[in-house]
Amino acid sequence: MSGLKDVLEPQVNGAALPGVVALVASADRLEVEALGTSDVEGVSPMSRDSIFRIASVTKPITAAAVLMLVDDGRLRLEDPVARWLPELESPQVVRTPQGNVDDVVPAARAITVHDVLSSRAGYGFAPDFSLPAVALLFSELHQGPPQPQQVAAPDDWMTALARIPLLHQPGEAWLYNTCSDIQGVLVSRVSGSSFPEFLTERLFEPLRMADTGFEVPAAKLGRFTSYYQPRQDGGLELVDAPGGEWSSAPAFPSGAAGLVSTADDLLAFGRMLLAGGYAGGRRLLSAESVRQMTTDQLTAAQRAAGTLFLEGQGWGYGGSVDVAAIDTWNSPGRYGWSGGTGTAAHVVPATQTVTILLSQVEMTSPSPPAMMRDFWRYAAAA
Repeated sequence: MSGLKDVLEPQVNGAALPGVVALVASADRLEVEALGTSDVEGVSPMSRDSIFRIASVTKPITAAAVLMLVDDGRLRLEDPVARWLPELESPQVVRTPQGNVDDVVPAARAITVHDVLSSRAGYGFAPDFSLPAVALLFSELHQGPPQPQQVAAPDDWMTALARIPLLHQPGEAWLYNTCSDIQGVLVSRVSGSSFPEFLTERLFEPLRMADTGFEVPAAKLGRFTSYYQPRQDGGLELVDAPGGEWSSAPAFPSGAAGLVSTADDLLAFGRMLLAGGYAGGRRLLSAESVRQMTTDQLTAAQRAAGTLFLEGQGWGYGGSVDVAAIDTWNSPGRYGWSGGTGTAAHVVPATQTVTILLSQVEMTSPSPPAMMRDFWRYAAAA
């Protein structure tokens, strides 16, 4: 059987992307490949410790932070979030999803921690991005591809969010992205620390995730990859380079898409989940929190409505959960997510495997690209 290099090298050699770092790890196996370069100029070879903008692979890490506060007894899943996020005390809901944002009714009940964790608070992306209440998420909150220096500070962001009506009543529908940003603000408000400080103290330092954060210090810029989007003519257009938007701390540390990281840092996080929340001789998350996080929280109807993003699978807290054997890589309970910057990280409890793919070319749709699918297929068969 061909190896990981054989699966990925044609994509790099074919100029579909400058480079890639991929990792497949289980109890008795660790396969890592770093191919190509960190920029289209070919100046810096890709390395195992190259740093990437992981985009929505941030989401599982954010959910874990919320669950740490649940384990601490400072939050309960059934708690209304308005206790800490008073901006969401009296949310309004559009009368119909297609309706004008001024045609609203009061929310039937309070938004809970569980609603926010499971992305069912009523805020977020629907399959139709043109819906008026969804369009406001882009224009007023800069939701979408990560632009860390363009987003308002958390208090101002929450004030702006409160002016946007919910697309659905709390608990009724799964909607993508926005709830993870709400989670980051919630962690800060409950803990009394900034979101980056909380993550560093409670997750990154214990797991030795030394290269994970919301900015890349000057000393590490040599390992930071450039980030591109495909052009219609088949080339690549530079979106952000080392020394760009991630070179200083953002006003709004995005729990949905703000982190940078490396393959080995994400491996440490994945192994902690597979170990039931235990790592480095200490418990970071309770086994029950890991179980909740990696268990599908959606109804069949909610999964079906989210097909554009979920492709028939479920959603736990912060990531998808496989519930259907649609493709060869699907395994019941497989948990994780992919990021719009060309990244993906999953854990497979059935085989105790962690799979990580890091590239730096923006995805053109919510559907994962062929390279990502080839990688998952290889990881499942190996």
